[in-house]
Amino acid sequence: MSLNWNSEKRWQGVKRVYSEKDVFKLRGSVKIEYSLARMGAERLWDLLHSEEYVAALGAMTGNQAVQQVQAGLKAIYLSGWQVAADANTSGQMYPDQSLYPVDSVPNVVRKINNAFQRADQIQHSEGKGEVHWFAPIVADAEAGFGGNLNAYELTRAMIEAGAAGVHFEDQLASAKKCGHMGGKVLVPTLEFIQKLTAARLASDVMGIPTVIVARTDANGAHLLTSDIDPRDQKFLTGERTVEGYYRIRGGLESAIARGLAYAPYADLVWCETSEPNLSEAKKFAEAMRAKFPGKLLAYNCSPSFNWKKKLDSATIAKFQRELAAMGYKFQFVTLAGFHALNHSMFTLAQEYLHRGMSAYADFQEKEFQSEKDLGYRATTHQRFVGTGYFDELAQKIADGSLSTIALKGSTEEEQFDAQPANGGTASPVSHASKSNEHGAPDLTT
Repeated sequence: MSLNWNSEKRWQGVKRVYSEKDVFKLRGSVKIEYSLARMGAERLWDLLHSEEYVAALGAMTGNQAVQQVQAGLKAIYLSGWQVAADANTSGQMYPDQSLYPVDSVPNVVRKINNAFQRADQIQHSEGKGEVHWFAPIVADAEAGFGGNLNAYELTRAMIEAGAAGVHFEDQLASAKKCGHMGGKVLVPTLEFIQKLTAARLASDVMGIPTVIVARTDANGAHLLTSDIDPRDQKFLTGERTVEGYYRIRGGLESAIARGLAYAPYADLVWCETSEPNLSEAKKFAEAMRAKFPGKLLAYNCSPSFNWKKKLDSATIAKFQRELAAMGYKFQFVTLAGFHALNHSMFTLAQEYLHRGMSAYADFQEKEFQSEKDLGYRATTHQRFVGTGYFDELAQKIADGSLSTIALKGSTEEEQFDAQPANGGTASPVSHASKSNEHGAPDLTT
């Protein structure tokens, strides 16, 4: 039995330090299927090679991910920052410093996939099939929450939860910071390569072509744990900190050196940046692709950037197309869910405070209009979460004789599913989507 690493196009440009025999030895005697992870990884890989670029927004909840797919996005980004802030298993609100339990991101991956499964069940039970609900999820593995074995186990947990891709960063796990914070400490280049190898080995042992993203924080990092790797020594300043860390020169040259070292062990390479800078992005991309012509790149269109302060409107409008031409095929707004959730609720709360139910009724009218014009579907909230699906299930169990189905006779059925008698906005209808050139649905028909 062969894994076809040398013959399959999928594995061109990917380096492994272990053999197929090693993988089979570690797999165990029972073949376990991970359907969602496999489907997601294969779909993500296809999208990365067929779309101009794959655009994604960070989702914090299953409902946010469902709305993103309903709107036409084809992939989901799952940020550890957002999980730290408001979606971790400890129930705490944390900064992005790996303070939350290691199972938190896999649990959110699972919640998102469960939401996709429900949306798909509802759609299928109604005899429809216009939306591919199971969008690939690229999940944040941070700095691995420890050493190489921790990275291996975390990758396994991500796959079990149904993640299509994972990304790791080259910071010290115990001192991990958001890429836009200060005080970042890098590990030696070789140590991070071993973490990427651990992630690849985990995906190989589980038989899933997980998309592995290598992120370097070297552009904005100035500390290093050890001077042992010759590749890092040219960036040393000769100074040490009170903790014993080595001071280094950060910057694009350092990031490029690390990106080139990581590229053979990853499917995409990501350089974390401090601002949206096309010139900087071009220099990094040209260096990567000069040595690794087919290597894909990822870019964080971060909300930590003040976009309109840094760029004019015309540059912002073309920013992603320019990045795509350079090879940045996965582009994402990491904290979109956090900011959308907080600002939308703050706005509604302020309006409600001052205008009472008039404010909520106006908000509801906006939902009706979005449903009518764009295909938004959460206005009918009972149906959205699956009440009709479970009515159908209950009827089958009761052989069609059930008198306690939930949607029949509900206020939702009475007030939302028919044209209002008072001349208000009609209940929304669903719209099948057609894809435009960027993969988003054309909802103007």
